[in-house]
Amino acid sequence: MIETVVDWLAALNGYAGTLAWVVLFAFLAGVILERYDETWAQRVYAGAWIVLAGYWLAYVHYFVFAEKSITEGIGVVIGIPLSLYVAYLIANGRRRLFVISRAVAFAWLFFLPLSSLPFVRQPLIETVTVHTDFVLGLLGDNYFLGDWYPYLPAGLDLPGGYELPTQNDLPGKHFPYRNTFLYAPDGHSITYTIRLACTGIGSMSIFVGLIAAVRGSLRRKAKAIGVAIGVIYVLNIVRNVFIAHTLGNQRLHIVPDIVMSLFSTNDPYMVSYYVGDRILAQFGSVFALIAITWLVVQWVPDVLTVVEDGLYVVTGTEYDLKDALDVESSDH
Repeated sequence: MIETVVDWLAALNGYAGTLAWVVLFAFLAGVILERYDETWAQRVYAGAWIVLAGYWLAYVHYFVFAEKSITEGIGVVIGIPLSLYVAYLIANGRRRLFVISRAVAFAWLFFLPLSSLPFVRQPLIETVTVHTDFVLGLLGDNYFLGDWYPYLPAGLDLPGGYELPTQNDLPGKHFPYRNTFLYAPDGHSITYTIRLACTGIGSMSIFVGLIAAVRGSLRRKAKAIGVAIGVIYVLNIVRNVFIAHTLGNQRLHIVPDIVMSLFSTNDPYMVSYYVGDRILAQFGSVFALIAITWLVVQWVPDVLTVVEDGLYVVTGTEYDLKDALDVESSDH
């Protein structure tokens, strides 16, 4: 029974890309209708949140079973009932949630083209790779930067004379650009690949959506977006360097038996990765997002409106964070 459900979720993940575009157009339709007919906007927004719940469902297999990501796995699982609940609240007249619906629309509008268009995605990944490579070089790490993932072609001249596995040993996908760091501690090859998720584009889209959805002068909103994106980018480089360094040099080989059991792996060399990325980096990202939200509120106080609505959905209690934090609302 469980295997059947897992297989079904894996098959559903194949439709995630299509659902992403449906989500975007559904929420944008709500934004447009909101200007002319709030009744129709209410109906469309409710439907959009139902589609969003389907999108989270499509990603359960990827984050829970494939990536074994604790924070992202919990996020998508919780996101399904929360999205359905928001749809229910909007359908029953809670139009305050229009603001958070607009935030989703603008976040999706920022994220989806950047993540889907190769001529945008490739330069983004390459730029992050270059900056990660620069900082790792300052740390004095010994690695090879190549254009393979996750297999390694034979014949690479890695410092130390280690013999690399061939494509048959590690079947994978070949990329047209250099984005994989190869370490070889004790002669064992370990790779860390910079992918789209490693660029911070997801976190950036959250703040673009939050800021674009609320009131405030264009100048202050642009400044807040610039600060948020800049801080996220720098912190993301730090995160990539931390994961590559600790994985490649096996710095976090902590309670391996427990970690391997928790993440269902039999590769002891992956312990440092799971501890560094799946536990420390991902939970650290949550606190970083909270800190960045505080920074953004300094320029665009009405972002707290979206936070209040989110807290209401989760707790069922009304909050007035502006009053509690003594923050004045933005000018129209």
